[in-house]
Amino acid sequence: MAFTHLHLHTEYSLLDGATKISELFDRVKELGMDSVAITEHGNMGAMIKKYKLAKKAGVKLIFGLEPYITEDISIKDKNSKDYHLILLAKNLEGYQNLIKLTSIANAEGFYYRPRIDRKILRKYSKGLICMTACIANDVAQCVVSDREDKARQLIEEYIDIFGRDNFF
Repeated sequence: MAFTHLHLHTEYSLLDGATKISELFDRVKELGMDSVAITEHGNMGAMIKKYKLAKKAGVKLIFGLEPYITEDISIKDKNSKDYHLILLAKNLEGYQNLIKLTSIANAEGFYYRPRIDRKILRKYSKGLICMTACIANDVAQCVVSDREDKARQLIEEYIDIFGRDNFF
């Protein structure tokens, strides 16, 4: 069984990723992997370049994003705390929705970071897989702060948004 890394940042995740895409895909192959997901913080920069480099190396690139999700219902609330999620495209519709989410986050929700809210996420959730793989997500933060009822409520909301088979 092959391993696929599903939460990886590159040099395009400012202050968080050091992996150079010029070296990434050869290293992925060297480690015996045939696929990798790139989930930059709040952006999908250089995806065509990444795709071409992955294809040249014979690696399947899974398009992803680690968006900032506001705690409140609106990206307009500048006092809202934000959390992380991992989103992966299952298909072309998912990829197109990642692009839409990134565009909205940067054009309408930018306040220190490009942000979206769960209402926007719901609108563009088709074709996406959602993971709470980062400790900085809202579910994990509720568990850490001993608010398990709120964590369960958030899990149910994400299942409602993405479907039971697309939420991990």
